[in-house]
Amino acid sequence: MTGLSRIVLVGPMGSGKSTVMEILSDRLGWIGLDTDQIVAEREDRSVAEVFAADGEEMFRSLELSALEAALSWTSPVVISTGGGIVETQAARRLLAAEPGVVQLRVSPSVALGRIGDPSGRPLLSEDPLGALVRLGKRRRPFFDEVTSAVIEVDDRTADEVADEILTLLAVAA
Repeated sequence: MTGLSRIVLVGPMGSGKSTVMEILSDRLGWIGLDTDQIVAEREDRSVAEVFAADGEEMFRSLELSALEAALSWTSPVVISTGGGIVETQAARRLLAAEPGVVQLRVSPSVALGRIGDPSGRPLLSEDPLGALVRLGKRRRPFFDEVTSAVIEVDDRTADEVADEILTLLAVAA
């Protein structure tokens, strides 16, 4: 996959997408973009505030727009997506067309430990572990549909995950 100029990270919340995106963008000298951050900056409020005020459907629409904007960059980019981006069929179509989509797969218990206080996570307000299990079951087929590589991240550091991505995609750092 030499010549690749975009890496897109997908996976559940708590899988380390944002952290790995930062590491990869630093190592490669590429721009790092986070779709949740794009939404928050455009809306001038947090993702949790968008969910609370406008609901999940509106957030998913804003998230799709953020993904489209991130994918439109002509400079090399590493994109970290929100955990639920695959809920939207149009987003799945866009992601499936990208050759460098990497799924970071994490178990619900490890994800919950990484997330810490779930209060800023709208979909985890009640029974966070149970919610992660349910979301994982629903979204995993969607993640599998759009990815060209899968990395199990439970027992790996973010640096190790970044190393594996660079190796899998044959991108020189």
